[in-house]
Amino acid sequence: MGRLIARASVLKLDSGQARRTPDRLAVEEPLELRVDGKALAVTMRTPGHDVELAHGFLLTEGVIGAVPDVATARYCDSVDDAGRNTYNVLDIALGPGVPPPDTGVERNFYTTSSCGVCGKASLDAVKLRTRFSPADDQLEVTPALLSELPDRLREAQRVFDSTGGLHAAGLFSADGSLLVVREDVGRHNAVDKVMGWALLNGRIPAAGTVLMVSGRTSFELVQKAVMAGVPMLAAVSAPSSLAVDLAAESGMTLVGFLRGQSMNVYTGAERIKYS
Repeated sequence: MGRLIARASVLKLDSGQARRTPDRLAVEEPLELRVDGKALAVTMRTPGHDVELAHGFLLTEGVIGAVPDVATARYCDSVDDAGRNTYNVLDIALGPGVPPPDTGVERNFYTTSSCGVCGKASLDAVKLRTRFSPADDQLEVTPALLSELPDRLREAQRVFDSTGGLHAAGLFSADGSLLVVREDVGRHNAVDKVMGWALLNGRIPAAGTVLMVSGRTSFELVQKAVMAGVPMLAAVSAPSSLAVDLAAESGMTLVGFLRGQSMNVYTGAERIKYS
């Protein structure tokens, strides 16, 4: 498996003084996902949990809905100049009878670690495609519990402690227990890894859970949560307008600016229990 942390020498300027000092960087490398030998997507990610990433990506794109929908997941022969496997190409074989991805899922172009999808047409597509609507989920949480989640997520970010350069996503149960946390240079990759973990561990649909993310909330992050049946998404920063639209239309609770005891509840306020 590839490195998670790289080392570099930097010129540090502090109070008018300059000195050379070692620094640690979060590793960013490409991952090509192939389905049945056909290239589907290339994304920049932090190496690690690639099988979860692939399962989560296919789940949140509506390609698969259960573990048996994937027959095998294996690294292909992708080598560096020294002949060593780079673990940067992952081939997924779909299970018997599982249709191949629609052409709309194919990303036959380079995508960055912060890529996203926009447009009103995408709202309609997600509403039609999700197999696990969160609209009727009976989850209820208190503001006090929500206020604890950012710190719990931050405490579990091991690579962030060394580099300061990663996003995180964590899945919490209704009582605030942390089920899983994943870090990545890309917000959507971190969420895909969490959703992949949930799928592989029998937690899809992700009923009765809260997905906590370390940054802002884009349309794509809400889309991924909706596709996995997550009833509540919380973030320490702001959502986009399209993220709020999709959460409202999908019956999801969306919380932003979750900092200490303060938060904004954009949609689904009925799931916030005050007593």
